[in-house]
Amino acid sequence: MIVMKFGGSSLDSASAVEQAASIVKEHLDQKPVVVVSAMGKTTDRLLDAAQSGARGDSYSARQHVEMLRRMHCHETRSVLGQRAEPFLRDSIAPMFRELHELLVELSEGRQFTPEMQDRILSYGERLSSLIVAEAFRHLGIHAAQVDARKVIVTGDQFTHAQPLYWDTYARLRRTVGLLARDRVVVMGGFIGSTLSGATTTLGRGGSDLTASLVGAGISADEIQIWTDVDGMLSCDPRVLAGGYRLREISYQEAREMARFGANVLQTAAVAPALRQRIPIVIRNSRRPEVAGTRVVSKAQTAPGIVKCLTSKTGMAVVHLRVENQGMLSSITDGLADLFAREQIAVDLIQARAQGISFAMENWPGLSEVLRKVDGSVDITVEEDRAAVWLVGEGIAHVASTLTRARAALQIADVRLTSQGSSSLSLGFAIREAQLQAAMEALHREFFAVSDRNVFAVPEVAPLRALQATSQASQLRQSIQPQAAPAR
Repeated sequence: MIVMKFGGSSLDSASAVEQAASIVKEHLDQKPVVVVSAMGKTTDRLLDAAQSGARGDSYSARQHVEMLRRMHCHETRSVLGQRAEPFLRDSIAPMFRELHELLVELSEGRQFTPEMQDRILSYGERLSSLIVAEAFRHLGIHAAQVDARKVIVTGDQFTHAQPLYWDTYARLRRTVGLLARDRVVVMGGFIGSTLSGATTTLGRGGSDLTASLVGAGISADEIQIWTDVDGMLSCDPRVLAGGYRLREISYQEAREMARFGANVLQTAAVAPALRQRIPIVIRNSRRPEVAGTRVVSKAQTAPGIVKCLTSKTGMAVVHLRVENQGMLSSITDGLADLFAREQIAVDLIQARAQGISFAMENWPGLSEVLRKVDGSVDITVEEDRAAVWLVGEGIAHVASTLTRARAALQIADVRLTSQGSSSLSLGFAIREAQLQAAMEALHREFFAVSDRNVFAVPEVAPLRALQATSQASQLRQSIQPQAAPAR
């Protein structure tokens, strides 16, 4: 058996659902279980509706729900044709009536609790799993829909519930495992329920986590994550186009990439598959002919190769200067306790001769919070910073990697260098305005000559594409008309 997870961008239209069906048909011999996200941006729209209802704005709440109803009905009719009306009447309309009643209760003063939010957001996956299963049947696939809330068991941490693994695995084996022997099971990701039956959601990356849970529960041979990119790339395409596709990476490398900004695969999703050594394959539903990237327990490549560049923006670099070095240990302990209480994640740390520097997500009041540690500490906060990481197994133990990275980053104002807490990454804090130039320089340095066993290298090297893009950008800037002086 395999698990095939389709994200919202892979289900945002009737044609996308039909494409998903064609992909599933190619894998019928592997007995697929399909996990689906909400269609398109449904979850965002449901949250907008809930927040409008909580404010007492029943008109806006109704508008959001009506837009969702029209979208789901339109795409369903496009897929099912004449078979759509009975299905819409019997299966979809009742769910929108339930949703409307919940929002009326909110707008009339019912408290908007995390539990209520989860109930409302669950309609996205519940709707999509019903529609996709019916579309599969219409397109010739013997499919059965399973309500994920019946098999994914969680604690009661609403909006970010933690799975109860053994209860979940037992239910999956008894239901999904048996059904999948002779039909394609379709179920929603992201949602579950407590032992008492209250609806919960799994938080960010919840559909990936569902796919990983299902894979572990039915002892799948493989978990496929179908999305809108070809796989894990050597650089973030949102920052820099033209990266190479990685053929295979380890779970640990994938986890490090996710921790430092890569959002193709959520870190939490790796854990259940990691425990059972189930490969995860990231594929592009719009380009199913591309092999994607395999995430495995141990990548078949030598350590010391830089696999990926990741980045985060909106960072601040904090420099703490301590006159008495004997106080540094107690101050760092105090910082650790403070960050734990405030739920602050520190991404980069560098010890200095008279103190310590670190980078974290910037937020209002940061300086005031830091002064709670010790009023005698000299604190400098630099805003508008970005962090860049090199990720790859064992790279922090290769001295030349740091030397080459520093040479490439001579074009940037590097404010902090950190080798992280493992051998998997090297990080640098720079000015946010220099991020793209820094990524270009690092990509040229580390990927100009690439191992084709590690990377899928296209005929036209991305390096040349990057250079062409940079030259074109410089040319555009040189011919921009000068702005008129202020009057």
